[in-house]
Amino acid sequence: MTKPYVRLDKNDAAVLLVDHQTGLLSLVRDIDPDKFKNNVLALADCAKYFELPTILTTSFEQGPNGPLVPELKEMFPDSPYIARPGQINAWDNDDFVAAIKATGKKQLIVAGVVTEVCVAFPVLSALEEGFDVFVVTDASGTFNAMTRDAAWDRMSSAGAQLMTWFGLACELHRDWRNDVEGLGNLFSNHIPDYRNLINSYITFQPEQ
Repeated sequence: MTKPYVRLDKNDAAVLLVDHQTGLLSLVRDIDPDKFKNNVLALADCAKYFELPTILTTSFEQGPNGPLVPELKEMFPDSPYIARPGQINAWDNDDFVAAIKATGKKQLIVAGVVTEVCVAFPVLSALEEGFDVFVVTDASGTFNAMTRDAAWDRMSSAGAQLMTWFGLACELHRDWRNDVEGLGNLFSNHIPDYRNLINSYITFQPEQ
């Protein structure tokens, strides 16, 4: 039985960035490292653009996992930042769950490293508690395609929706008449070929 279409709503969504840590990023092999970093920052830019509550969390920073990617910390200086002392599943940390529930949002957009652990565990936990969960697949990474596909299957079977950051942005935006230049520039900054579309659009705009 398929689930009815649950559409992302920028007024009811929060973003969870889970364990994008310098050490863990070195484990990502299912996507090119430069593309992966670009996708993570693109998702972060989307969170800023749509003014979505964003929660950052890390696991065991003092160990081999390392600190949070510095760009994310700089982008969200006022967002909740939960450095978990040891819990592997972020949902096992009371401060993390409290920060999520404090947003009052029912849709959770999740990305992290590694996909089958740091993403899958809190996603499955959130689904169990009745949240609608959207996994940003290209801003999450792991060892290889086999482990990634197993994680995607597990989360999808449980009711999570798998998306890319670009699809997510378009679904949140709904209508180009809301804004062209702002979102267009965001896309252009992370998808070089998209700059051609924006340049074409600008060329054919009537002069003021």
